[in-house]
Amino acid sequence: MPALSPTLLDALRKAVGADNVIADPDELLTYDCDGLTVHKALPGAVVFVHSTEEVQAAVRACSAAGHPFLARGAGTGLSGGTIAFDSAVVIELARMNRILEIAIADRYACVEAGALNLSLTKACTPSGYHFAADPSSQGSCTIGGNVAENAGGPHTLKYGVTANHLLGLDVVLPGGELVHFGGPPAGAPGYDLCGLFAGSEGTFGIATKIWVKLTPNPEAVKTQLAVFSSVDAATRTVSGIIAAGIIPAALEMMDQPLIRALEEWQHFGFPLDAGAVLIIELDGLRDGLEPLSDRVAAICREHGCLDLRTARDDAERVNLWKARKQVFGAIGRLSPSFYVQDGVIPRSKLPDLLATILAKAREYGLRAANVAHAGDGSLHPVILFDDREPHGSEKALACTSEIMLAVVAAGGMLSGEHGIGIEKLDFMTRVFSEDDLDAMRRVREVFDPRQLCNPGKAVPARRGGEPGVQPRLPFGVTQAHA
Repeated sequence: MPALSPTLLDALRKAVGADNVIADPDELLTYDCDGLTVHKALPGAVVFVHSTEEVQAAVRACSAAGHPFLARGAGTGLSGGTIAFDSAVVIELARMNRILEIAIADRYACVEAGALNLSLTKACTPSGYHFAADPSSQGSCTIGGNVAENAGGPHTLKYGVTANHLLGLDVVLPGGELVHFGGPPAGAPGYDLCGLFAGSEGTFGIATKIWVKLTPNPEAVKTQLAVFSSVDAATRTVSGIIAAGIIPAALEMMDQPLIRALEEWQHFGFPLDAGAVLIIELDGLRDGLEPLSDRVAAICREHGCLDLRTARDDAERVNLWKARKQVFGAIGRLSPSFYVQDGVIPRSKLPDLLATILAKAREYGLRAANVAHAGDGSLHPVILFDDREPHGSEKALACTSEIMLAVVAAGGMLSGEHGIGIEKLDFMTRVFSEDDLDAMRRVREVFDPRQLCNPGKAVPARRGGEPGVQPRLPFGVTQAHA
């Protein structure tokens, strides 16, 4: 694909105003990658939009020129989903960040795609409601990005992923047409196009306006920190709690290296000699919560829990969740570089798989740490390495590739919330047949027959290549420097 033509650049400036288009290479460096930093590509231009009409105008300009484009919000993704190959035009939605409506009586909200996830919950808190989808990047990620990746989070175990809270969408299709999917109200007849669009990773079109369900705040919440001597004991406790028919709101695990990094950084009060900790959150009616908490405590003790601490008030609860959601910020204390992966396995396989992760790291002369949405089997293994050392990145890449093969062998899936992007394209053939993949391609072609909207992401190209689609790239390594 050639570089951006002067004609298209002029058309974009006409569509949204010259002040809202940047094409200088130095300025474009800000947009050359997302959270997956190993792959980088300068976009042909970045277009800042403020309304659905401006998105339509920018898309029509790109479509008329036959030039690829993609949407971008906060850029917090971790699979390379917003990397602009082939001088693609980035349509930047972060300025479309308004909360348009909060309808408490009908339990929904309408937001623009660039609205921050946490901003919606904060806006609803005085009314006793919240937006239940809560990725760990909740304070910075956008709801449009949550829809694109079908993001999860710590409370996915009980409340589900983004698609479970999605009611309706305004979508600009790759030709510039505006369509509406779903409601509100919930239960619109016909095919569930909102469910189809969620997790499509920006390959079907650009969502500009989003209607989501609001969830009532629980009457009571009890958050506990369970301390264990080993990861094995902690993960077997997870299976024990679920097997007992108890579904916590959240059930998170962190292992010893991450506990130590967090404690040395922010002094959260974690025991430095713990092999692993679980953050267990129960919520519901006040009258039933204490007996439920007692049952969970008993299961923890049966599996060798060394200590069980209960948050005494909201401040302590918030502190526990602050620790969990800042865990990746603490990793710089452990290593100059790291790679964080994302896979999902049956929760009964957690003990064996986590042991495999540590063993694979040792084989490559590396260290590993683990954090997980353990209740639903969503893993985030962290491979620690130094990219300044000879072959440091290559070893980390090879190690994480073997981990993903182990996830697949355990009956798992490639992603719980980060998406496929470019990062896991090569692994799609390990899980899906060519017929399966071709069915996915045909669905995409219904929305984007010319493959202009975020090409080269989510589903690998047909064998022999495909016009307009970036060839599959090797598995990536995310680097974060101390």
